[in-house]
Amino acid sequence: MTVHVAIVDYGMCNLDSVRRAFEELGARAFVTDDPVGLERADRIVLPGVGAFPDAVRNLRARGLADALSKQVLENGAPFLGVCLGMQLLAAVGHEVETTEGLGWIDAEVRRLQPTANGERVPHIGWNEVDVSIDDHPLFAGIAPRADFYFVHSFHVACREPADVLATTPYCGDFVSAIARDNVFATQFHPEKSQQHGLRLLRNFLELSC
Repeated sequence: MTVHVAIVDYGMCNLDSVRRAFEELGARAFVTDDPVGLERADRIVLPGVGAFPDAVRNLRARGLADALSKQVLENGAPFLGVCLGMQLLAAVGHEVETTEGLGWIDAEVRRLQPTANGERVPHIGWNEVDVSIDDHPLFAGIAPRADFYFVHSFHVACREPADVLATTPYCGDFVSAIARDNVFATQFHPEKSQQHGLRLLRNFLELSC
């Protein structure tokens, strides 16, 4: 059965690479900025690159924030946030100005702070991802501490340890993946992470939530 994947467009990034990655895996991926479009999706993906306050304003102005909450939190649609899309799940962000996020995860978004020589912000490039939950289906078939591709200056600081799926040893260790029920998110870009990224996206398509 073909899986229909809605990729949420709120005006913050080029979505073609995300769409192409899912299409390569055999999914029927479509980009939408229409809240009604989310209702016909089997899976929902929220990517993003840019500033937290702008993203929140755009989501709310387009009616997408409420639509996402309804489809994901109420109706149980499997959800994947990517990069800024992960950060938007937090209760509050401190980029540019303090701004309320979607509030799905008890967390706040803070700027990365170097803790060792050679650590630079923004964090750009390949780095390892250490999965903290054994045999989690999102990382099935992916080698321990596999490298994924990052581009970010802020990170999600979770208050609830159970929400943390993976961490990355940079700037004092930051959360690089989260999971709660049918909600999953990665700070790295799976669509830019070659074979490991494609395997993670395939796992997301095959999840039974």
